[in-house]
Parts: sequence; structure tokens; C-alpha cells
Amino acid sequence: MNIWLSGYRSYELGVFKDNDPKVTVIKQALRKELINLLDRGLEWVLTGLQLGVEQWGIEVCLELKSEYPQLKIGALVAFSNFGQQWQEVNQSKLVQLKSQVDFFGEVSKNPYRSPQQLRNYQNFMLSHCHGALLVYDPEFEGKSKYDYQVLKEREDLNLSLIDMDQLQNEAELYQEKVQRENDY
Repeated sequence: MNIWLSGYRSYELGVFKDNDPKVTVIKQALRKELINLLDRGLEWVLTGLQLGVEQWGIEVCLELKSEYPQLKIGALVAFSNFGQQWQEVNQSKLVQLKSQVDFFGEVSKNPYRSPQQLRNYQNFMLSHCHGALLVYDPEFEGKSKYDYQVLKEREDLNLSLIDMDQLQNEAELYQEKVQRENDY
């Protein structure tokens, strides 16, 4: 089974540093969902390399590989010059993650030219996955709403959402853990 993993960009969540507690909470929620999927036969996680959920998802998958060696990670981008306008620190992270995944590819070998490249990327992901895992809540729109809308229409794909309620629950669990650690 292959899934498409995506979700909010970091700026949509007000996250500007990797050590933000929100990142820990999101990664924990992703970890739980991915383990559930791995126990049901997940083999490949296909994702993009957008700053935010996609990159955090790759990091979680890389951590899970020690426990689930069958897990493979495919990272794809819509066009060849993806991330070139980013700050140097973000470009370095992009290069590092590209080198750590099992597969990296560009849906278009051309630099960005038109929104059609983004639609082609979306169609590629849809045609290569059995389902999707989105960190997304329709009540809190973000760029992933376009993926969410298309996925919702596809009855042949299983769509799993990590919504704001789940993230709030994870945040409370995280806060309890931090409190217990501080009590010792």
C-alpha cells in the first residue's frame, strides 16, 4: 500500500523554527497514524518537500525505518527548480532530505512555468497512491485544501485526516509529558 502524505505549510501553522513545540506535536500525531498504516501493510510514503508537514513527515518516516525496515519514502516535486527561492538554511535541509529518501523525482523536468505543473504533480500522486494522510482541517483552510478537495471526491482512495481536534489532543498529551518530566 502506498499513501500520499501532505498537509499544512509551516508558515500556515505559525512555525518558523524546527524546535517549536508544535513540530513535536505534529510529528507525534504523524508517527501514530503512520504506525497504524504500517501495521496494515503500508510500504511507500510519497510526499513532496514543502516546508512543514511534508518535511516533518519525511523525518518521522526516517525515524520509523529502524523499526519498520520495509518502509520506503518517495519525495517528489512538481518542477525542477523547486525550493530555489528559499533561504539557504531551508535549501540545505531540502538537499539533505533528498539524499535520505529512497526515491526522489521531479514530475516536470522544467523550471516552474504554470499552475498546470502543480496539477500534474497532484495527478501523479493520485495515480500512484492507494490513500492519503493529510494534516489538515477543512475548518482551517490552507494550501492543502486543493489536495483535500480532490481526494474527497475520489472514492477509490482512503483519506485519513489529522485535524485540529487531534492535534489539540496530541498537544495536551505532550504538555502532560513535559509536566511529568518537570516534576521529577
